[in-house]
Amino acid sequence: MTASGKLDSIVAEARRARDDREKGYREKSLKMYPWICGRCAREFTRQNLSQLTVHHRDHNHDNNPSDGSNWELLCLYCHDNEHSRYTEVECGNTSTETGQSSATFNPFSGLGDMLKDKNKS
Repeated sequence: MTASGKLDSIVAEARRARDDREKGYREKSLKMYPWICGRCAREFTRQNLSQLTVHHRDHNHDNNPSDGSNWELLCLYCHDNEHSRYTEVECGNTSTETGQSSATFNPFSGLGDMLKDKNKS
């Protein structure tokens, strides 16, 4: 095998491994969390679910704890924005709009109170 062929083989194997890893955590996160963007609160259905992505809060795609604590679901647009902001901070430009580097919407805020009210009925 030539050096070029060996390199192509290594790259292809790395891509397959990445795809397998992504399928695993994507499927888990979609079962764990409601299909809502954690930033803009857009809701998703089976028809447009491909536009909902899994964002790694620490930007490490190999950090996939089974409890999902490093994941949040973001739409394509918010996910792209999140990574753009992260890149800006890494490059020394910290003048982001909110000064925060993570999503701010919490789809579960107030859930405990809603459940308490439901249980009282």
